Amino acid sequence: MKKNFLLLCFLLCATSMAVAQKRYLEKTFDQVSVSSGIYGYNYTVLLVPQTGHSRLQPLVYDLYQPTGDTETARPLILYFHTGNFLPFPQNGGPSGTRSDSTIVEMCTRLAKMGYVVASCDYRLGWNPLAPKIEDRINTLINAAYRGVQDARTAIRYFKLEAESISLDTSKIILFGQGTGGYVTLNTATLDKYSEIPNTTSPPGKFINPDNGFPYVLESFNGNIDGTSWGILNFPGHPQDGDTLNRPNNLGPSSDFQLQVNIGGALGDISWLDENTPPMISFQSPTDPFAPYNTGVLIVPQVNLPVVEVQGALAIQQKVDELGLNAAFADKDFLDPLSNFQESLTGYSGLYPLNRPDSLKYDSSPWDFWAASNPNNAAGLQTNPNMSKEKAIAFMDTIINFMAPRACLVLNLGCDLTGYLNIKKINVAESGVEFYPNPASNLVNIQSPNKEIKGIVVFDAAGRAVKTFGNINSRTYTLNRGDLPVGVYYAQLRFEKEVTTIRISFQGK
Repeated sequence: MKKNFLLLCFLLCATSMAVAQKRYLEKTFDQVSVSSGIYGYNYTVLLVPQTGHSRLQPLVYDLYQPTGDTETARPLILYFHTGNFLPFPQNGGPSGTRSDSTIVEMCTRLAKMGYVVASCDYRLGWNPLAPKIEDRINTLINAAYRGVQDARTAIRYFKLEAESISLDTSKIILFGQGTGGYVTLNTATLDKYSEIPNTTSPPGKFINPDNGFPYVLESFNGNIDGTSWGILNFPGHPQDGDTLNRPNNLGPSSDFQLQVNIGGALGDISWLDENTPPMISFQSPTDPFAPYNTGVLIVPQVNLPVVEVQGALAIQQKVDELGLNAAFADKDFLDPLSNFQESLTGYSGLYPLNRPDSLKYDSSPWDFWAASNPNNAAGLQTNPNMSKEKAIAFMDTIINFMAPRACLVLNLGCDLTGYLNIKKINVAESGVEFYPNPASNLVNIQSPNKEIKGIVVFDAAGRAVKTFGNINSRTYTLNRGDLPVGVYYAQLRFEKEVTTIRISFQGK
C-alpha cells in the first residue's frame, strides 16, 4: 500500500509538472466556463442625435476561465473587439461585438492555455460620414479617448475583483483586435491628457483649426483614466451640463504589463515613450485602412480619409529604439515561427502577416463569421477567402508568437525548452546544400556536417504548412505534396542549431 501511495504521489507530481510546463504556451485545459458581468457604467454619445443628451450605458464583459483550474494567482487578458467605433451591424462590417466568432474563438483558446480572459465592450460613437474632415477627426479622437477611459476602467475593476477571480494583478495584458487595437495602443501610450494636443506627426492634428481649441477637453471629457467627472459646461450648447464621463472603480492604478495589437494603429508616435509597456503587433502590410508604417487612416466601406496615424511597423521600430521589449528582444528564439519572423523583420515584437498579391487587401485574415451575417458581402471585400480554417491558421500564428514572449514579460515561469537557447546559423555556416531550386515537386537536401533532426515548412504568410519529424539523417528529399505554387521557408533543426532555407515551387 505504501508503494502504491508513493507511486500515486509520483504520478500526480509528474502530471502537475507536465501541466506547469505547458501552461501559457499551449492548450492545458479541455473546458472553459463563460460568465458575464458589468465592469462599470458610463455615458455614451451614441444616442445624442435622438435624445439630445448622453445616456448612461453599462460596460459589459464576458469572462472566460479554464474549468478545473486550481491556480490562485492567474494572469489576466482584457480583449477588446473591432467594429470601427460603431455598433454592429450599422458599422457595415461583419463584426463589432464582444461575442464575434473570432473573439469567442480567441478568448476560448487563450483561456484553455491557463489565462483568465475578459472580452470587454466599450463606448461607441463617431461620425465617419461627416462631410468635413475636421469633424471626422474630432469625433474619432473623442471616441478613442472614451475607449482609453473604458479600458482603464476595466483594468481597475478586475484589480478590485482579483481575489474573487484568483488573479495576479501584476500580470495583465491588453489585447486589441482591429479597432480594439487602436483602443489598447492608445491606452498603452497615453500617459497624460497634455499629449493629445501636442502631437508631432503632424503637429497639432487634434486641435480645431477654426478656434485653436483641442478636440478633446479634459474638463468636458474627464481625465484620461476616467476617474474624474466630465461636464460639458458651454452655455447655449444643446448639451450644456451633460456629463461625458462618470468615475468608476476608484482606488487601484490603471497600470498593465503588456499590450498586444492585431491590426490597429496609434494616434501619434510621440505618445510612445519610456513609460510605455512592452508591445507586440500583428498586421498585414497591405492593409488598406490602417497604415502599416505612417499614413492616413481610411474609413472602411466609404473610403474617406481621416487623420495620419502610425501602424505596426512604425510602432515596433520605436519600441525597439526605446528598449521597451527588453524582456524578450535579446533572447535567441529557436522555434520555427520566431525564425520565420526574423526572416521578415528585424524588430522584436513585429509580426507582419504578409498576403499574396492576389489578396493584398486581405486586412483581417484572422477573422471569420457566418455566411448569414448581414454584412457578409462587405466583409468578403477585404477577406475574400474567409473561412474558419483559414482564420484558425492565422490565430495559430498570433498566439504561438505571442505566448513565449508574454511568458517572459509577465515572468510566468513557463518551461521555454524548445523556444530558447539553440543557436541560429545561416545556410553558409551550416554547409547545407539543396537542389533543384526552383523545383517542381522534390527538393534534395544535403547536410554534410550535421544530422538533420526535423524540418518545418512555412508559407510566405508565416504559417507552418508541413512538418517532417524524426529525420535523423544528413540527407532528405522534401516532397512538395499538395502545396500550391509559391515561395516557402524550410527550417532545418539540428542537435543544437537551426537554419532556414528558401525554396520556390513552380509548375503543377
